[in-house]
Amino acid sequence: MSSSFPTARLTLAQMRRSVGRLTAAGIAVVISTAFVAVTLLAGGVIQGTTHDMVAAEYAQADVVVSADSPDQGGFTADTVDAVTAVDGVESVQPVLSWYGDLRNGGKGGYQVFAPVPEDPRLSPLELTDGTWPAAGNEVALTSKLAERLEVGLGDQLSVKRTLYPDGWAESQAEDPAAELGEPKDVTETLIVSGLTADPYGAYTAFGGAAAVPAATLEAWSTAEAYFEPVGELLVALDEPLSGGSVPAALGDAVQAAAGEVEGGVSVQTAEAVATAKTAEQTGGQDLVFLVFVMTFAAIALLIAAMVITNTFQVLVAQRTRTLALLRCIGAGTSQLYRSVLLEAAILGLVASAAGILIGALLAQAALMVAPSFDLGVPLPTAITLTWQSIVLPLAVGTGVTVLAALAPARSATRVAPLAALRPSDAPTLRARAGRTRLVISLLCLVGGFALLGLGVVLGMRESPQLGLVAAVGGGAVAFFGVVLSAVLWLPRVAAFLGALVARTGPASRLAVANTLRNPRRTAATSTALLIGVTLVTMMSTGAASARMSADTMLDERYPYDVSVSPSSPEYLEDVRDAVAGTSGVAATATVANATVTLDGTADSTVTGADPEELATAVRVPGEVNRLTEGSILLTQEAADSLSLAAGDEATLTGPEGSLDLTVAITSADPLNRFVTAADLAHITDDSWTDIWAHISGSDAATVLADVQDAVAQVDGEAFVMGPAAQAAQFRQVVDVILGIVVGLLAVAVVIALIGVTNTLSLSVIERTKESATLRAIGLSKEQLRGMLAVEGVLIAGVGALLGIVLGLIFGWAGAATVLPLLGDVRYAVPWTDLGAVLGIALLAGLLASVLPARAAARTSPVAALGVE
Repeated sequence: MSSSFPTARLTLAQMRRSVGRLTAAGIAVVISTAFVAVTLLAGGVIQGTTHDMVAAEYAQADVVVSADSPDQGGFTADTVDAVTAVDGVESVQPVLSWYGDLRNGGKGGYQVFAPVPEDPRLSPLELTDGTWPAAGNEVALTSKLAERLEVGLGDQLSVKRTLYPDGWAESQAEDPAAELGEPKDVTETLIVSGLTADPYGAYTAFGGAAAVPAATLEAWSTAEAYFEPVGELLVALDEPLSGGSVPAALGDAVQAAAGEVEGGVSVQTAEAVATAKTAEQTGGQDLVFLVFVMTFAAIALLIAAMVITNTFQVLVAQRTRTLALLRCIGAGTSQLYRSVLLEAAILGLVASAAGILIGALLAQAALMVAPSFDLGVPLPTAITLTWQSIVLPLAVGTGVTVLAALAPARSATRVAPLAALRPSDAPTLRARAGRTRLVISLLCLVGGFALLGLGVVLGMRESPQLGLVAAVGGGAVAFFGVVLSAVLWLPRVAAFLGALVARTGPASRLAVANTLRNPRRTAATSTALLIGVTLVTMMSTGAASARMSADTMLDERYPYDVSVSPSSPEYLEDVRDAVAGTSGVAATATVANATVTLDGTADSTVTGADPEELATAVRVPGEVNRLTEGSILLTQEAADSLSLAAGDEATLTGPEGSLDLTVAITSADPLNRFVTAADLAHITDDSWTDIWAHISGSDAATVLADVQDAVAQVDGEAFVMGPAAQAAQFRQVVDVILGIVVGLLAVAVVIALIGVTNTLSLSVIERTKESATLRAIGLSKEQLRGMLAVEGVLIAGVGALLGIVLGLIFGWAGAATVLPLLGDVRYAVPWTDLGAVLGIALLAGLLASVLPARAAARTSPVAALGVE
């Protein structure tokens, strides 16, 4: 045959004759590329939503002007006017908040107030009904706050605030009232002009927010004796920023307009400030997210490659006669090689394009369905297709398909002109190839697990970037060693387990023997499933551990569910009774705060509480158990700042005397500088007291609103804040993200199961004469089907069991590497998920044998014996 052999025409003709088999490989590619596309799209949604939640207070501002030391002096109204006058600036919004007693009759209590935005882009609140307040007697409420106060548009509310005489805050007198006069309480009437939404939960911890004009809020704030200076200005520009940074000229002009502020002024894009704040909340581990996303893609494509390889091996086996005849009439080995690769390229390109389309449709459908689950966070209504989400799956899907076909293509070139297909012998330890494979796999296993261990050590020592790189690299090398050596031991494991069922009949014994007849094929199929189950188990284990660790971290960051601050000690007991009597509140404790000198540092706020009482009112009783009489709880950071360590003595000095206390380290930030109530009473009797409450078995946001209502019925004023509501929102986001991750990885198992079906099909083709012989000597169709069913279940079961073991190891190692950022790591075993994975794998292995078994049973013994 001449060198002009029509490779393309032959390839297309072969593809038409093998549509059924190519469809199975194509499905694997479609699922894989759809998986990659969905992962990239979902990753963008998850990252954007998390960013928006954490940085909600900056809304859609273009630029943020920040006072580097706001407690030493902030921005004034003149500053706002000066920045507004800068060329290119459209509007400026000072970041203000104020707390007042807002009521509708007996309902209400201390509530956070926010300014009406000069520009809708400069507020996390969104107007949903009515109008923004324009006059000083108007107010807009978040919908949940309006529901709790039982008011609507046009209804009236009362706000009570305290007016202090001028100079009160600067007065050095022991009794400023004797010098300047008594503060006066005034009550004003507000009319509800609008209802708002807080989509990203900026005011969740406060049970909602009330918005009034900025001028009104500023007047109320400056009338207080003590108010926080304005430390940030949100700036909206005439035209959006380009390039992702503040132009030098604009930055200099804004900084000059901001004037001289003690401590300095910084001008940054809102995106930069929001990113920094997000990093502060999440530990800045974008690398973790990136590695996870890329890992998802690699998982699907790796398993698809194994399925494609097996599928093309099936095709080569089916075409033995055709390939032999082509060789007889002059076809060169290079022509056959190119034909197989061209077939793979066409298949990969078409299937990848279909996968991208399906992935985009699935992602869009998920966004349309998501609102019905009330996730608590806003999601975009439509996907945003990027060039990465199109080009990467297309290029990688096609490339992986071609690479997966390389080995079968080489097999096609080895078909002798007059030879029929025979299963290739698997490597053995007696052969040089077997010894080489064994040595390389052992080196990979030892080196990989050593590197994985190094990653765990680095992660636990708070070097997550290096630890993650080492752990991922080590895990990949170790897993490569497992896959490489699988052909040497996996079929024997399958045969060993198969011995448990071999006594049930001749069909079972034949099935067990078949797993050893072609170890390479058995290992390839079971390994494909092993990879999928390993990664699903790993992520399920990691997700369960992450959920437990995140719960621990949130408990340490928000150890109390509700905090109530009475305005005066005389109302303390009544307020506590009201809180304790609220449905959903399981326990309460009083915490007394005082300003003393701690180990030479003056004006240090120290908190005293009864340890036994406090332990019932927090989520981290173990941390409270560290507190004993004669000790002080300090966080590691606080201890380092005082040059102290656990067991050292710290001196606490107050008006009534001093005490030497033993330092105990706590991981819960709000428990920093805690002493026993008895120790605090020894050094001072000048303190203010808060009430901490613990919620049990109820919705945090609902209980927070009920506590606010209950406190409103008590004489006096009290400010209520509910960290539990914010913590619950974070938990919901964590659960949603981890659920998506595990759900996406489950696709890998589906892809692997396609490989089981393909391998069993290859088994039928290779054993055509053997099946016919068995039928001729009396094996029934049912026994033949049973033989293949047992073989499918064995292959799937071995892959699933080994995958579960490896997945647990890798999952725990990953948790130990990444999760120390959250605090103490909690290791979990997701028994329900493991049982489901094993059950699905066994059932799928059984179902995967149905089509091959039908094909084997359909072939008559006489016809099959004639095949050669």
